[in-house]
Amino acid sequence: MSRPGWRFGLRALTTGALLACLLWQIDLGAVARQLHDLRYPWLLAALALTVPQVVISAWRWRLTARCMGLTLSMGAAIREYYLATFLNQVLPGGVLGDANRAWRHARSDVHTAAAWHAVFIERFSGQLSLALVTVVAFWQSPSLVQGIAARIAAAELATPWGMAVVAALVLLASLGIVLVWRYTRAANAIASFANNLWRSLLARRVWPAQFASSLAVVSSYTGVFLLCAPAIGLSTPASTLLWLIPPVLLAMALPLSIAGWGLRESAAAVVWSLAGLPAHEGVALSLCYGAVVLVSSLPGAVVLGCSSGVRSARGASSMNANTRK
Repeated sequence: MSRPGWRFGLRALTTGALLACLLWQIDLGAVARQLHDLRYPWLLAALALTVPQVVISAWRWRLTARCMGLTLSMGAAIREYYLATFLNQVLPGGVLGDANRAWRHARSDVHTAAAWHAVFIERFSGQLSLALVTVVAFWQSPSLVQGIAARIAAAELATPWGMAVVAALVLLASLGIVLVWRYTRAANAIASFANNLWRSLLARRVWPAQFASSLAVVSSYTGVFLLCAPAIGLSTPASTLLWLIPPVLLAMALPLSIAGWGLRESAAAVVWSLAGLPAHEGVALSLCYGAVVLVSSLPGAVVLGCSSGVRSARGASSMNANTRK
């Protein structure tokens, strides 16, 4: 099996295993009942919120690239970000769309390594902000912390849910290491990467804009989740949900499944259970969120279709020119 095929098989297996665990632990009837009567105005509001989310993300990428001296227009950044989002949804791992975004940008700029660095640093900025928000979420959610402490005190970490908690914590702890290893391994020089990291993320004139834009993006992710709650008829107060969502978002950022499916739902089930809430509600909310994100990425399919059409037209023109010769 080829290397891409091996990776796809592993992530598909991970997704299937996680979903199978959910089938074993969760009352699917309760999940289905929760999703039975959807409130479409709330879903449309959630979809609408994904538009500024992509625009702000594209602006952050453009800011990062321009700090490195790269050329990237706002229109191109939005178009490429939609394409990357769509590919992340339909391809395994959740990062291949970003790899394609970096590759397409590198083709149009002489600074190839910097184009790859820009995508990684832009994503890292977002994940760093999400990690900080998750820390705050644990601090602001006593029920979640008490749930973890109670499970440890009761020695429930030997149960399937307890093992899921341990696995989630290990995966979250390894997220930064995995991402850094994955991207810096391919860099031409670590010194060049460090220089670009400083110029585009850590410099005094840049980091406030990076942090503000990343925080806005994380807020939009959380907002979509919150809008999905009334869409499926959840009665849990938004003030409670607000601090349960960041750990779920951080878990789905791990490039171990297909578009975060399985990881997101498993994390939601664990987090809701630890907070003393019905696990099936967390799973239903996560499924609704995943469906909204998938639909919101469809403009990227249009970009992909247009790009394929342009390449086909160029290929046909080249063949006709060769025939005339």
